[in-house]
Amino acid sequence: MQRYTKTAMLLHWLSAGLIVAAFSMGLVMVDIPGITPTKLKYYSWHKWMGVTVLALAAVRLLWRKANTPPPHPPGMPAWQVKAADATHVLLYVLIFAVPLSGYLYTTAANVPVVYLGLFQIPALFEGSPELKALFKPVHYWLNMLLLAAVLAHVGAALKHHFIDRDDVLKRMLP
Repeated sequence: MQRYTKTAMLLHWLSAGLIVAAFSMGLVMVDIPGITPTKLKYYSWHKWMGVTVLALAAVRLLWRKANTPPPHPPGMPAWQVKAADATHVLLYVLIFAVPLSGYLYTTAANVPVVYLGLFQIPALFEGSPELKALFKPVHYWLNMLLLAAVLAHVGAALKHHFIDRDDVLKRMLP
């Protein structure tokens, strides 16, 4: 069995954990009524996770370009290979697009992003109610698309493991 590199596994699982945490935090924080210290703290943590996911996405993409992933299992139908490749491309696009859309939404809302409370990420433009109204649903729907893509990805990995009984899932497990 050809496996992913330990670095690829680390980046994959770290990104996955942060994406799940940021998504969950996003669901919780928007349901907190009013402006409270807890809500503000959750928004900060959510942004920090988003910035970290974006940085990890860049590292992952560079790592993947330099380290060819293992081939698909022999005998895997061509349509599944195309679906797997398309899903991976979509996941990479979304792990860039979701945090970027969140940054654009935050910037449009005229709220700074202060990473880990240490340094402010520069705003690309002035706050704008019109852009805020545009980027809010963009960020939401990109997250919903990411959720669907992640569920398809996990579902396919579980199908390969429990139904096809091949090594697709095992090659990403430490």
